[in-house]
Amino acid sequence: QVQLVESGGGLVQAGGSLRLSCAASGSIFSINAMGWYRQAPGNQRELVAIITSDGSTNYADSLKGRFTISRDNAKNTVSLQMSSLKPEDTAVYYCNAGITSWSRNWGVYWGQGTQVTVSS
Repeated sequence: QVQLVESGGGLVQAGGSLRLSCAASGSIFSINAMGWYRQAPGNQRELVAIITSDGSTNYADSLKGRFTISRDNAKNTVSLQMSSLKPEDTAVYYCNAGITSWSRNWGVYWGQGTQVTVSS
C-alpha cells in the first residue's frame, strides 16, 4: 500500500510565504513525476506544479515566479515553496505522484489535501 501525506498548510496573510511538504511511504519501488494541485471552493482541481524524477519542472503559467517545487528522491518527498501569496491562492492543496510499487504495479496516488488560506 502506498500513502501520500501532506503537511504545512495553514493561515497566512497576503504577501506572506508558506511551505508545503508531502511524503510518500509504503511499498514503493520508484516514483515518476510528483506534483501539486489545488482546488478552491466551487472550482475544479487545477495543476500548480509538477517535477519529474530528474528534476524537470513545469508550473501553471499564473504561478511562475511565486511558487517553487522541489523533491528529495532519497526521502520520497516533494515540497512546494509559496511566496507573495494572494487571497486567490486560498484552496486545498493536494500532493500527487506516479508510483511503481514493489509488485511492479503503477498507479497515480493522491494525498488527503492540506488547506491553505490567505487573508487579505
